[in-house]
Amino acid sequence: MTRKKQPKNGRTAKPKSLLKQLAAVPEKLFTGKFRQQFAAICFRYKADRQTIEILMVTSRDSGRWIIPKGWPIEGKEPYKTAAIEAFEEAGVRGKVRKKPIGRYTYLKLLGDGDVVPCIVDVFQIEIKESHGNFKERGERTIVWVSPDEAARRVREVELKSLLAEFKPQRRRPTPK
Repeated sequence: MTRKKQPKNGRTAKPKSLLKQLAAVPEKLFTGKFRQQFAAICFRYKADRQTIEILMVTSRDSGRWIIPKGWPIEGKEPYKTAAIEAFEEAGVRGKVRKKPIGRYTYLKLLGDGDVVPCIVDVFQIEIKESHGNFKERGERTIVWVSPDEAARRVREVELKSLLAEFKPQRRRPTPK
């Protein structure tokens, strides 16, 4: 087993921030190797049927607030992947919009310590059911908050904008 060297002052060294790690290998940003993910803004109407709440979950590793998201699933459409992630991470199901309502980018820290830039297409899901038994139960904290509060809780600037400005998009009626 390899031990990390202790600095002379006795303090343990802080891990480098994602930006510092990426700055050490800037070619990752400019090689066109962005990874794709799919996410869901899960929302529900409050009793007044006008005001909405947005579902937030914590990440399993850092405990920071995020929206349900994940990697593409072979053979599944992107909107279906977002719906699967919402169920696995928070136990919710509902009506999924098939077209993305936006996208954001962020830096993903992989399990091997590597950092990769990701583009995340975001789909809206109007939640109709909530289940207490789901895959990642006990691994995440789940809360329902206002769009403004959701925006305050996340780190990614583009995602903050999506959440703060979120208005459910309804289906357009088909012309007769």
